[in-house]
Amino acid sequence: MTDTLKAELLAVALEAADRAGTLLRDGRPADLGVAATKTSPIDVVTEMDIAAEKLITGILAERRPHDGILGEEGASVEGTSGVRWVVDPVDGTVNYLYGLPSWAVSVAAEIDGEAVVGVVAAPERGETYRAVRGEGAFLGERRLSVRPAPGLDQALIGTGFGYLQTRRAAQAEVLRSMLPQVRDIRRGGSAAIDLCDVACGRLDGYYERGLNPWDFAAGALIAREAGALTGGRPGQRESGELTVAAPPGLFEPLQERLEALGAWRD
Repeated sequence: MTDTLKAELLAVALEAADRAGTLLRDGRPADLGVAATKTSPIDVVTEMDIAAEKLITGILAERRPHDGILGEEGASVEGTSGVRWVVDPVDGTVNYLYGLPSWAVSVAAEIDGEAVVGVVAAPERGETYRAVRGEGAFLGERRLSVRPAPGLDQALIGTGFGYLQTRRAAQAEVLRSMLPQVRDIRRGGSAAIDLCDVACGRLDGYYERGLNPWDFAAGALIAREAGALTGGRPGQRESGELTVAAPPGLFEPLQERLEALGAWRD
């Protein structure tokens, strides 16, 4: 990937995330309601999710017309350039629906299945995180770095829950076992923000089962470029089975414990 291509992809990702974030923040209707549901009646889509994805895909089609696109709300373009955009127009839709601030726009560019550019814009925080593979992760002009790895018993860990009843029950059992073994556990409601919080040291580590590529594509790259390890089950990449992120020294015992608890299955 040339420096010119890196710069172009980053500029497009920043533009798309910024414009979608502005739309979502400033255009949120007072009577915002559920437009549709997905995996269950509580897994919701709002009209603003759909509008934001339309805005993002329009920008991508204009700036990079030969690229592929994969979006949470149905965008699917094959592309011919070798670049694919992975887009979550609102990561943390339930937070957004309720007026909670922990939601984000996530835009990543992949080449050959590997994320090379990632941008996560969190408008209500006034923060935009970005990373280019091999060039570090940044919040504004500040270079990000994970916290030094604590022992598992001193770690503040983020996680999230799915919307299927059987999955939530299994995740609750994992949580019940994990909670006495760590400093504490946080559930923010946005995987993209949680991964960025690992990158900037606001969390020591993070895990979750049931994520989709658009949930972690940008955030996992940002975490890695800040010094975290990311993966799934031992020896595997992050996936829908399990996503784990933490600095070296914490990643290994956290992943090992999650494997022992069966955190990758319902």
